Amino acid sequence: MALVRMRNAKGGNSTEIEKKIKRGHALRQGSVWRGYRGLVALLLVAVCVCRTWWYMSSVDSDITATLVSQGELVSPHPRVYTVPCSEDYENYKRYPGCTPHRCGRAVTDSVVSREEAQVLRRLAERGLALAGSEGGASILDLHSGALSMGKQFVNIYRYFGDQIRDVITPEDFQLYRDVRERIQTVIAETFDLDQTQMYLTKPTFFSRINSTAAQTQHDEYWHPHIDKVTYGSFDYTCLLYLSDYGSDFTGGRFVFMDQTGNQTVEPRAGRVSFFSSGSENLHRVEKVTWGTRYAITVSFTCDPAHGISDPALP
Repeated sequence: MALVRMRNAKGGNSTEIEKKIKRGHALRQGSVWRGYRGLVALLLVAVCVCRTWWYMSSVDSDITATLVSQGELVSPHPRVYTVPCSEDYENYKRYPGCTPHRCGRAVTDSVVSREEAQVLRRLAERGLALAGSEGGASILDLHSGALSMGKQFVNIYRYFGDQIRDVITPEDFQLYRDVRERIQTVIAETFDLDQTQMYLTKPTFFSRINSTAAQTQHDEYWHPHIDKVTYGSFDYTCLLYLSDYGSDFTGGRFVFMDQTGNQTVEPRAGRVSFFSSGSENLHRVEKVTWGTRYAITVSFTCDPAHGISDPALP
């Protein structure tokens, strides 16, 4: 999950997001060529080199499979990929009906419509237009109020006061809650859980990522990480995409890093991708190379002590 580190004295809960960005290693491969005798041979080699350079610069060479492409429509049932559960969950209190006993990753395009995704994207655009990071990654957390501003974060409810009511409406919050409930339901059905034992947890937030160079470590969203390790409360993680890979942005695909090879999910507006949060689902996000990628990260815990309420205007 691609997240942003936070240092904010104003937003009480916003410091939770600071842990989310983790350093890792970005692996790229280059291409080389050898010269040949003769002018014609050199020209042919030059053409091949140009094509190879373009290809290697356009895609991550360590991706070995596409789980779901942008052009596919996964409906009406989720496409589920089961993986063995890690031992991460043994280090935490177990909650019957919720603690993962069947682990994996899944994708569906039938939970949120493209029209609803457009409404949520416009909400994200309005909120993030109030400020935004100096680098390529910005967040808006409606629960804590955290909003990227330059190289730090502010609380939108405190910083903008009543003006925020011109940006976020009660109808926006209602759609946000409805979508959260639907996501929670499909996760529970897919992993055979008791939905009443699942709780929304923090951080849950909008993200906007573009190709602007990182200015601080907060902007380095692309490093590999494990959600359960970063946040002990996490048990299930979901990404709701609000823009389309290939037309709204390039790069920015979600990559599961497996021992047998990496696998990717290509974002599509309205697409819901969710997975158990342990080390069985180590992942990262490709660097966005063009355009703007919008998404919502929605997180769930089995521990009621770490549950949070749906957002509302103060």
